[in-house]
Amino acid sequence: MPEIQMPKLSDTMTEGTLVAWKKKKGDQVSAGEVLAEIETDKATMEWESPEDGTLTEIYVEEGGKVNVGDRIAFIGGEGEEAPKEEKKEEKEKKPETKEEEKGKEKPKEAKKEEKPEAPKAEEKEKKKTALPKAEKKEPEAEERPPTVEKPEEARVKASPVARRVAAELGIDLSSVKGTGPEGRVTETDVRAAAKSVAAVSDRGPAKGEPKAAPAIKAGESARIQLSGMRKIIAQRLVESLGPIPHFYLTVEVNAGPLMEARAELKSAGESADAAKITVNDFVLKAAVQAAVKVPRVNASFEGDAIVQYADVDLGIAVAIEEGLLTPVIRAAQNKSLCEISELAKDLANRARNKRMKPEEFQGGTFTVSNLGGMGIDSFSAVINPPQGFILAIGKITKLPVIDCDQIVVGHRMSLTMSCDHRVIDGALGAEYLKELRHLLENPALLLV
Repeated sequence: MPEIQMPKLSDTMTEGTLVAWKKKKGDQVSAGEVLAEIETDKATMEWESPEDGTLTEIYVEEGGKVNVGDRIAFIGGEGEEAPKEEKKEEKEKKPETKEEEKGKEKPKEAKKEEKPEAPKAEEKEKKKTALPKAEKKEPEAEERPPTVEKPEEARVKASPVARRVAAELGIDLSSVKGTGPEGRVTETDVRAAAKSVAAVSDRGPAKGEPKAAPAIKAGESARIQLSGMRKIIAQRLVESLGPIPHFYLTVEVNAGPLMEARAELKSAGESADAAKITVNDFVLKAAVQAAVKVPRVNASFEGDAIVQYADVDLGIAVAIEEGLLTPVIRAAQNKSLCEISELAKDLANRARNKRMKPEEFQGGTFTVSNLGGMGIDSFSAVINPPQGFILAIGKITKLPVIDCDQIVVGHRMSLTMSCDHRVIDGALGAEYLKELRHLLENPALLLV
């Protein structure tokens, strides 16, 4: 049976956070059964067990960060035990502590000649402010009376992350109640304990609560550490605007027929599926159908070639609190307006709740980003590499327009196409936008 390692759940993932275990140590698991929730740089997702067996050992507690490829658990067969590496490490540590005990007497004698009380006060201060330095500090710690903290902490079951955080915050692990498997202390337990003593601790808020950015008061400056997602967004934008030669094409669409079609569908009743179709769903369907009519835009640049895709894999830009995700509707050219509407809503909802599978937000042949619902008239979006273009959709605005030599109220919507000039020339982009405008101004064509 295998040693379970932190999986690579996205193309940019280098480490993951183990959010929650869905099974406890000793539980029986089956292949395909949800074993844990893992947070990547893009989403939080359920991870399934690759094997049948017993969850014999859990190496990483909830809240712990682990590099891709590092072990997190062991699933054993009947009667099989996890590798006894940890016991070997303990045996190696025991002789060291005995040697320390032997060497403990000499420092004691030396300190009897000096005045012991002053050094003890200094040691207390050092212990509170500095991380424990394994072998040198332990003999000094053992000099203390039976109320010593170190031996107790050594016996406390705690994750490596919890021990590190406890050392940073000056928290005594033996006083923390563990909520992990078999009462093991997790990082969350340590941080909760730190908050309870924040009123009397000068060090707690500074190091113990790095995620306190939302509490910044108006008028105050602050340095906010980048999350994994924000790092990836920054990296991708540099990769895009740097080497990719962007150019932009904008058209204005008569959205009157679109609004009328939406109103007719809504009149079918709230319970009908058609009533749930939004203007954005029409735009998504039209963008896909236009790419089918003008297939050369459904492509990307790859070294010394342009790759033209058979399927239209539609990316949908979804804003979430931490940044942006682009879930993908696969082979969207084979899906009806209702199907695209349902898939778009489901993917957007799961993206906002970080409940997506890796394959659901990877790839895509082009992306649609709609800020119309947020009151934006028009904007230019940055291409998501290696895609050939991205569409930016603005809001529908009522404007005075001339119709048959008369000024009437019309509905207008702005569309901007950001193109990779290595893949799409101006004339090709214009041909695509012409087809897209035709479909949006004749929405009945999207219902076929």
